[in-house]
Amino acid sequence: MTKEERKVILGSSLGTVFEWYDFYLYGSLAGLIGTHFFSQYPEGTRNIFALLTFAAGFLVRPFGALVFGRIGDLVGRKYTFLVTIVIMGASTFVVGLLPGSETIGIAAPILLVLLRCLQGLALGGEYGGAATYVAEHAPNGRRGFYTSFIQITATAGLFLSLLVILGVRTWTGEADFAAWGWRVPFLVSIVLLGISVWIRSTLNESPAFQKMKSEGTGSKAPLSEAFGKWSNAKWALLALLGLTMGQAVVWYTGQFYALFFLGSILKVDGPTTNLLIAWSLLLGSGGFVLFGWLSDKIGRKPIILGGCLIAALTYFPLFKLLTAEANPALNQAQQTIPVQVLTDPASCSFQFNPVGTTRFTQPCDIAKSALARASVQYSVEGGVAAGETAIRINNGAPIRATDPAFAQQLAAGLTAAGYPAASNPTVVKMAGPFDIFREQPAVIIGVLTVLVIYVTMVYGPIAAALVELFPTRIRYSSMSLPYHIGNGWFGGLLPATSLAMVAQTGDIYFGLWYPIVIALATFVIGMIFIPETKDRDIFDDASSTTR
Repeated sequence: MTKEERKVILGSSLGTVFEWYDFYLYGSLAGLIGTHFFSQYPEGTRNIFALLTFAAGFLVRPFGALVFGRIGDLVGRKYTFLVTIVIMGASTFVVGLLPGSETIGIAAPILLVLLRCLQGLALGGEYGGAATYVAEHAPNGRRGFYTSFIQITATAGLFLSLLVILGVRTWTGEADFAAWGWRVPFLVSIVLLGISVWIRSTLNESPAFQKMKSEGTGSKAPLSEAFGKWSNAKWALLALLGLTMGQAVVWYTGQFYALFFLGSILKVDGPTTNLLIAWSLLLGSGGFVLFGWLSDKIGRKPIILGGCLIAALTYFPLFKLLTAEANPALNQAQQTIPVQVLTDPASCSFQFNPVGTTRFTQPCDIAKSALARASVQYSVEGGVAAGETAIRINNGAPIRATDPAFAQQLAAGLTAAGYPAASNPTVVKMAGPFDIFREQPAVIIGVLTVLVIYVTMVYGPIAAALVELFPTRIRYSSMSLPYHIGNGWFGGLLPATSLAMVAQTGDIYFGLWYPIVIALATFVIGMIFIPETKDRDIFDDASSTTR
């Protein structure tokens, strides 16, 4: 790899670092952001608006893919993804400067939503530009290896944000962090932006795009050509269903749902959860480059689709092992203490609530939601009057969901039956970052590392696979849209969908069926319809799938 090629990879990859650095920052600090920018509302409403603002960045990403994909195919890769990183980085930085609602009133949340939308639009064009730019610089036979460095920086962004948040919390203390210290992680991103812009401004346009322009073979209407002609649009659809859909759910399960499962379901404290995830990322992230390199040797399909299949077949035993190790007392209670929800099943809702705006007020929903929050395994039985709901623990007296003291009675009943209290001493705890040599955290880190390895299998080669599916003239547009629909929508909806499935069934593992079914669907569709592309010459558009 030449010095110029290393600079190409570094300059392109820094945008992905930005993307996930901001993602984790905003997700982790949503509660504080709600306090400062939606202070005129009650706490519950503040949190709802903060999450809605977070979701806005995801929802607009496919539109950003269309906007900047078109510009990238018309104007060029370099200038387009130079613009996207400036918009993205500036939006992150300005969040740290933006006055709160107590200072400028309603303008504060409006400006915050605008910044999130701008960032989402820029992100929609960032990944496709970076992946296309690196792939078009890579020699034939090494595209998987070169583009894998973009993939590893996604995890680097998460890891960096984790370190910055922990460092600033330690430096300021909790009170000052809540008051003003939360802004610091957003503000320090200006350093990353400055480095990124400087490096990208020194880069040249990609050789494939230069060749296309010199030959006059570029598309005059890349969006119409990519998505308005079925001969081309079908490959974007197949890229979504046969590659990125499964890649997204495996990625989100291994990094984000695992974090949620540890903290919200297994009741592991926040610092320990972050340390466990951080160690797994550190140990497993080399797989991005390994599988990118391997995909140049044996192909993209065997690794991506193999990762989807292996993940789908092993999620249940791996997450059950997490439960047994992270919270043994909870694991024992779930297996030995019967809990039933006595209700008319027809009165229960499917509690799908991705941005927290829906309120479930029926007695059945209140009962099931309370048990789900307490990580209680339960079954649903009938035999009660219409409109009535009660919970029976260990064959004891029913606890009516409409009773004013329902929450207190439920907590007392669960504890008396043997469910662990909040101060359960068997829950894994780490005193510091190097407290990893005890059996309990070591086993958990091992399981989490396996989940990260699955992530590296599906994500390491994905950029090369998408780039190689499409010809130069519509490549930026064609690959960006399926990537962002797959990762922004299929992946982004995973936590909310899985949580609703857990609440619906009373089984803490039932939510895993969402990534399992999608990963298996991608495996089947990909095996049948997606061609192997590792040997294609992307400088020769005649070798591309589309024409």
